[in-house]
Amino acid sequence: MGLLTREQILSADDVKTEIVPVPEWGGEVRVRGMTGLERDRFEAKAVDEDFENVRAAYAAATIIDEDGNNLFDAEDITELGDKSSSALQRVLLVAQRISGVTDRELESMEKNS
Repeated sequence: MGLLTREQILSADDVKTEIVPVPEWGGEVRVRGMTGLERDRFEAKAVDEDFENVRAAYAAATIIDEDGNNLFDAEDITELGDKSSSALQRVLLVAQRISGVTDRELESMEKNS
């Protein structure tokens, strides 16, 4: 494996998606990992605001439709937070893994909110 060029790096399709079964909701969802910018914005918001609903916020930020568009927006986070914690946790764990977020980083965001 050789050194990558600028063009190779910028053209790489490197944001992963994964289908996650959510039996509590009666089906599956597609979860997309966050880009570097999305993750930075998410974490900044988590630190700056009273972010008690982090699992629902992760779900809103990472669940996408078949065309790659987010199914939810910021206005949906409170309502999503009323859904099953098991379902939200399942989505969170996949989103966390494919976005490169560690448990320690997530705990830090929750403590700082």
